[in-house]
Amino acid sequence: QVRLVESGGGSVQPGGSLRLSCTASGFTFSRYGMKWYRQALGKERELVAGITSNGDSTNYAGSVRGRFTISRDNAKNTIYLQMDSLKREDTAMYYCNVEWYWGRGTLVTVNS
Repeated sequence: QVRLVESGGGSVQPGGSLRLSCTASGFTFSRYGMKWYRQALGKERELVAGITSNGDSTNYAGSVRGRFTISRDNAKNTIYLQMDSLKREDTAMYYCNVEWYWGRGTLVTVNS
């Protein structure tokens, strides 16, 4: 069955960096585009970034463009989200997504 496991979340000060990972199994990873979403407390889940199956195209929410970078390693069945210049408003649970499958998320907290 499809399994998505996120890792790399934690607590960081404003201006800091974190790198999230999502390791996938149960499907042919290299054939699917992948996405990162996030959901802050009391808010709806929102798309953060997406990447095509071979990594040749990416897209970002306006609020993170220029600060976050999505990438993938098809040999490792893993996608990444490099998050730099983090802001308090980036605090959220971050989820990996493919088609209608979701991971359990990893929590990112940005505060001083």
